[in-house]
Amino acid sequence: MNHATSPSLSPGRRAWRRFRRNRLGFWSLVLFTAMVVLSLFAEVLSTDKPLIVRYEGQTYFPVLRDYSEKTFGGDFETPADYLDPFIRERITQGGNWAVYAPNPYGPRTLNYFAKLPNPARPSAENLLGTDDRGRDLLAQLIYGFRVSVLFALALTAIGVVLGIATGAVQGFFGGKTDLAFQRFIEIWGSMPELYLLIIFSAIFSPSVALLLVLLSLFGWMGLSDYVRAEFLRNRQMDYVRAARALGVGNLRIMRRHILPNSMTPVVTFLPFRMSAAILALTSLDFLGLGVPPGTPSLGELLNQGKANLDAWWISLSTFGVLVLTLMLLTFMGDALRDALDPRKMDR
Repeated sequence: MNHATSPSLSPGRRAWRRFRRNRLGFWSLVLFTAMVVLSLFAEVLSTDKPLIVRYEGQTYFPVLRDYSEKTFGGDFETPADYLDPFIRERITQGGNWAVYAPNPYGPRTLNYFAKLPNPARPSAENLLGTDDRGRDLLAQLIYGFRVSVLFALALTAIGVVLGIATGAVQGFFGGKTDLAFQRFIEIWGSMPELYLLIIFSAIFSPSVALLLVLLSLFGWMGLSDYVRAEFLRNRQMDYVRAARALGVGNLRIMRRHILPNSMTPVVTFLPFRMSAAILALTSLDFLGLGVPPGTPSLGELLNQGKANLDAWWISLSTFGVLVLTLMLLTFMGDALRDALDPRKMDR
């Protein structure tokens, strides 16, 4: 008997096997996971501070704490600028040494000793060039990608929890409960989301938490409809009727019996919801309604590219990262949808 069609395999393992057969979706998952994991170590991959310094018999870790210039033979008590040629010479001569990050720039690093005016085109010093403020573009993209992905994950998680909760209540109880929720969703969904963001941005200081709360207020409604439809269908199944006949409570029936059989649309739409969240954050940052100023942002870089059309490297690199991220999520979503489609069984 073919192992791929063996009845001993669980539905989850069979779905995973179908997902792996989709090479485009599987390798998109591998590449996207690698990008996310690398971005989580951005402070090691891209920082203007050495990872470790050996100076006059002492070992220092500038990436973990600040040291003054006097520590390395300078004249001031201010934090050492490790891009300063004098400091670099002090920590690399006479048996001293330092280990730098692969990209020796942070997201807010301003290289006052650069030889080219800003924005500077790609060079050996700045692999992707600099923006109009003199910040390294590669560091901006690494940190901006991490902010976008983590924000999308948080927004997706909150939307999934709220969508499942509201959809489950509507679909399971039906009747007046379903009708009341539907009227509420119609009214709530008709509110101008962009205008509310503009108003709250003018009242409160911009922050990632505020943006997450505001977008979460509207991000659950799309998923709620799919969960509601699944609960409406599954609540009439024989196993649900048998559980009720045995005296099982409504909450336990919803959580233990109906919800596991209603998760297909939830899982299928996760990559697409993440894509929408990344696009939402990028668009708001482009309009100046997103993250606080100074926070690495793909939308802010696109705005810089629009303002500096001659600096083509800003728009090109940012657009490339954004398109690659959305393409990977789309390929993953297509593969996941095919893997969970009950009509596409193993041969």
